[in-house]
Amino acid sequence: MNRALLVIALAITATPSMASAQSPAGAAAAPSASPDVMVDRRILVMLRLAPEHYRPGNDYGGGYGDPTSAQARRRLAARIARKEGLRLETGWPMPILGIDCMVMIVPEGRSLEATAERISHLSGVAWSQPLHRYATRGQAPAFYNDRLFRAQPATRGWQLAALHRMATGNGITVAIIDSGIDAGHPDLRGQLMINRDFVADAATVGAETHGTGVAGIIGARANNAVGIAGIAPGARLMGLRACWQRGGTAGTICDTLSLAKALTFAIERKARVVNLSLTGPFDQLLARLVQIGIARGVAFVAAVDPETGSGFPAALPGVVAVADDGVAGTRTGVYIAPGRDVPTTEPGGRWYLVSGNSYAAAHVSGLMALMQELRPGKTGQAFVSARSGGGVIDACDTLEHLARSGSARCSVPN
Repeated sequence: MNRALLVIALAITATPSMASAQSPAGAAAAPSASPDVMVDRRILVMLRLAPEHYRPGNDYGGGYGDPTSAQARRRLAARIARKEGLRLETGWPMPILGIDCMVMIVPEGRSLEATAERISHLSGVAWSQPLHRYATRGQAPAFYNDRLFRAQPATRGWQLAALHRMATGNGITVAIIDSGIDAGHPDLRGQLMINRDFVADAATVGAETHGTGVAGIIGARANNAVGIAGIAPGARLMGLRACWQRGGTAGTICDTLSLAKALTFAIERKARVVNLSLTGPFDQLLARLVQIGIARGVAFVAAVDPETGSGFPAALPGVVAVADDGVAGTRTGVYIAPGRDVPTTEPGGRWYLVSGNSYAAAHVSGLMALMQELRPGKTGQAFVSARSGGGVIDACDTLEHLARSGSARCSVPN
């Protein structure tokens, strides 16, 4: 079905709630602008943590360990801030790395890199680094429609109905580290086991567009008579808000600290798959957390930066790097998945079309959940490439290989 016919068909079947659909920027309540304040002047100072202060199973929502040790680390951070002429803003314990992460504000006119480098050599400091920014990689269209299953690119391209005859992601936990997800959406209701906010100084906000769209592609409910079917409708979703939506054309952004908090939470809560539909500069703290997750058997899927064909965290060893199927050719190590004109969930109980590497990555995260269900405990990717080559994933052959199926289950039309 070409795009023009698709739009007409979906307009005819639009639900009453869609008749008053607004533009993407107005679809969600405006989030607090507070995370943007002074974010460009922030550095992170990682203080070494003695091993005995780590308590397995603890909920690292703010504090941990005995009060005396925590106060001592806080005093050390305050001394460093005074000596360097910085302002100590906040801190976050990360016992998974054996550090306390302290956030400090660098005055205008001073180099963030030089300040962080100097602090890295101080006693008690593991390392210091600037706080980096990350951007999601998806473009929202100008209209909204009720979606049909056959409108999904994965329906034919990946033989989605045939995939679900082999696996649905049942019991597999997928962490979606993104902006806020609309847990009450008809296609997502009951799909999120956790919906947490890790954005600094987060105020109460409505659901956000990018995170809700990514969640729908991965785990929207199937056979509920509305909207779409997720790639892994049986998966247990963790909605971990580490990014925030800004008005107008500013898009959705994240920072080092919010992402580190969400990554720590996902790893400690034993997520099997972590979706990172975002790109940005290399970051030592985030890289270390991803490496620890991979060592523990977590599968990480990340969107490729369309400008470089790589980017962070997609370029990290062991991370599945994904681009959409509109990419001309491909680069070594990049997988191609559906990512153009994809119908998905949108805040307010609506559906809309999206495009971009963010949504291609969401497809592969869903596929990874199906693979994990078929082969529990299997780590790393084992995708079968389509005959067309170029890194394009043949999802059905991939699952049939894992299921060791002797029948051609993908030959049945959807």
